[in-house]
Amino acid sequence: MDPKTILAQMTLEEKAALCSGRDFWRTKAIDRLGVPSAMMCDGPHGLRKQISEGDHLGFRESIETVCYPTASALASSFDRNVLQRLGEALGQECQAEDIAMLLGPGLNMKRSPLCGRNFEYFSEDPYLAGELAAAYISSLQSKGVAACAKHFAANNQETRRMSGESKVDERTLHEIYLPAFEAAVKKGGTRSVMCAYNALNGDFCAKNKTLLTDILRDKWGFEGFVVTDWGAIKEKPLCTAAGLDLEMPGNPNSLGEDLIKAVQEGTLAEEDLDKAALNILKFVCDYEQLHDKNATIDRDECRALSRELAAECAVLLKNNGVLPLDEKANVVFIGDFALKPRYQGAGSSFINVPHPVGALEAAEGLNVRFVQGYHARQIEPDAALIAEAAQAAKDAQVAVIFAGLPDSFETEGADRKDMRMPAGQNALISAVAKANPNTVVVLHGGSSMEVPWVDEVAALLLVHLGGEQIGAAAVDLLYGKKNPSGHLAESWPKKLSDNPSYLNFPGENGIVEYNEGVFIGYRYYDKKEMDVQFPFGYGLSYTSFAISGLQADKTAMKDTEYMTVTCSVTNTGSRAGKTAVQLYVRDVESTVRRPVRELKGFEKVELAPGETKKVAFALDKRSFAYYEPKCNDWFVESGEFIIEVGECSRTPAQSICVQVEGTLTLPVHITMTSTIGEIMRLPKGAALFQQMMAAHKPVGDTDISAMGEGTKEMMQNMMFEMPLGALLSFGAMTKEQLEGIIAMLNE
Repeated sequence: MDPKTILAQMTLEEKAALCSGRDFWRTKAIDRLGVPSAMMCDGPHGLRKQISEGDHLGFRESIETVCYPTASALASSFDRNVLQRLGEALGQECQAEDIAMLLGPGLNMKRSPLCGRNFEYFSEDPYLAGELAAAYISSLQSKGVAACAKHFAANNQETRRMSGESKVDERTLHEIYLPAFEAAVKKGGTRSVMCAYNALNGDFCAKNKTLLTDILRDKWGFEGFVVTDWGAIKEKPLCTAAGLDLEMPGNPNSLGEDLIKAVQEGTLAEEDLDKAALNILKFVCDYEQLHDKNATIDRDECRALSRELAAECAVLLKNNGVLPLDEKANVVFIGDFALKPRYQGAGSSFINVPHPVGALEAAEGLNVRFVQGYHARQIEPDAALIAEAAQAAKDAQVAVIFAGLPDSFETEGADRKDMRMPAGQNALISAVAKANPNTVVVLHGGSSMEVPWVDEVAALLLVHLGGEQIGAAAVDLLYGKKNPSGHLAESWPKKLSDNPSYLNFPGENGIVEYNEGVFIGYRYYDKKEMDVQFPFGYGLSYTSFAISGLQADKTAMKDTEYMTVTCSVTNTGSRAGKTAVQLYVRDVESTVRRPVRELKGFEKVELAPGETKKVAFALDKRSFAYYEPKCNDWFVESGEFIIEVGECSRTPAQSICVQVEGTLTLPVHITMTSTIGEIMRLPKGAALFQQMMAAHKPVGDTDISAMGEGTKEMMQNMMFEMPLGALLSFGAMTKEQLEGIIAMLNE
């Protein structure tokens, strides 16, 4: 089937009807022209395929399948290979289940720990999120199944997410909230993008032409189709004109009357409707061509993969030597999550799993007993259960508490109220740690939490929401069958009020101001020199690593060139293990506010004891640039940049300095209110004022030293900040002379 040939044969009514779905999950078929319906389903960490196609609301039970680690866990792998393996497995399963598109990945930034849907999002860092998304998307689509990057854009909270407005300045939007989507388009080649519910800077995303056409298609070259989040349509003809293609969910009785009327009345160009219809036809025709009707799936293999990936994502946050456990050790497992692990979040991505594996089940055959400690639905302390757990801990060599956020604390549709865990769990952990110094906490959750007992416990292992096999993976990690190698994809502040969005989350009257600008996550904490509980990129191992030999293939480059940076990584411990080598770049001196450092490269490295490997990073203009609204582009300010490598954002192991020359000149418009300092930063402006200052004596020809110590510095600062028009007041020149100078500077 050729989409353009089909489009040429379609009536206005057929094109209009095609632009909304058939039901909750399918596109409309055009039987007259042999165009079938294509099905999509929720993801991205499993398939939520509805059993009954008659369920227009999408609330009925979905098929039993495999739940993999959620995005918040996957990002902590810092490993593109993990995302590639997942994408391939899900693509194969989609083929076997006749699914044309999997809705995901979620690429919204973790602006606040309170966002109820943080478990579906990768990171607070756009580079990390974009690189992992591209790996996932390209591997999923290699199986002939479309990915759908969501939710475009600035959809960072659940409060009023369907009707609120995000107000984000241009630089922040391009530096923080768009780059992951850009990577999904340019590197991942995503075939679909889902527009968000919210408004962005005055226009709802579904009808935001700046977002859907100017940026997505014209600037990034996106050639796929744009679908609404479910129910996000706003004035459909305006949406279609802005660049939206498909409205979901669809109504089988809807024939696109609003689009037909708009075309007939001339308020919507039929050319815009044709574009939308063609984009949908391409999606359907591509899947028909790529669908493998003989595809099968081995779900036992998928479960084994889920277990492997969960272990790759876990982050060891603390260990005084108690881990890994000896298989013969007398151990007590404590807590509801040891029986029934929390392994996914609630909402549209909820996967129907026949049998999630708990840690107690996985530990069968080991010297492990179980005590309850707490019930997941019970928030307040239970004195009897805590006393029983403390006594059991006294009788054991090691106590392992499985704790974290209950289902009700983290869900799509509602934001968290605070960063606290249930009071009952906190009391339990303190009591057990007092009874046994060898207390280990295995923590479940989709975002950062307050951990007031962290200094009391011997070890802390974060397993996130790690998929249906998380109990088995946790046992693999606790007993050293697997070596933890995850690194935090988000900073963990000590308390909620430390977070940069604290005063502006979730906003007022449906409007949220992103007043922290580019300073989210570690960008803020590093700039403030603020102590955090655990920094971005942090993660321990049962072995140790050393980074050495950092060097670049050149000491200076233009921003039109590339630079290759290499370093060596050595496993200096006694166990095989992996670490994520992270590369950060910082501008030594800038005329605009910039973060102390920004992640611009990472590589996961596996090493045997004593083994050394070389790691290489490719840096380009974007590695050194910030987004400059004056030129609507990425801009490199010439000067020195520090390149740092390490295993964490806060502790660089090595650094080098390089020179980068920017080749783009910012547009300049000088007026009477422009300052002398602004002029002095221009080459011809600096030369001009140096001549003027040499030709003129200080104002009034006075001895400025009589005004006290520091007067010279004061006068220099005042001169630097003086508007040009003030020169007339001091008689430095005539108005005509000044206007001539301004005209010359603006040439």
